This record gives sequence, C-alpha cells and structure tokens, in this order.
Amino acid sequence: MTLKLDSWLLEILACPNCGGGLRTDEAAAELVCTGSCGYAYPVRDDIPVLLVDEARTPAP
Repeated sequence: MTLKLDSWLLEILACPNCGGGLRTDEAAAELVCTGSCGYAYPVRDDIPVLLVDEARTPAP
C-alpha cells in the first residue's frame, strides 16, 4: 500500500502527543513520531488519524 500524502503536509504535521515530527511507514500505513514518544498513527484512506487514543505505542 502506498501512502498518498503530499510532502508539504508532512512538513507541517506534528505529533499531537509530544510535538515531534512524523515520518511515513509505508509497510504499516502509519505515520511514526520521530520525537520523544515514538507513537505510530494510522493512515486510513490517505487521511492521517492523529488522535492519541488511536495511536499505537512503541514496543518497550
């Protein structure tokens, strides 16, 4: 699955939990926080779901 997110959108999006940047994970269809929390947010129908309650937490 290829995520269809514009590069300008990725530049302005930030993690709602810690404010860190986000990078795409094409294989998992997620946006992963590059900041302190490491949360992974799902992308459904090419729309990022940036809700902390929907995020997957990183493995310890």
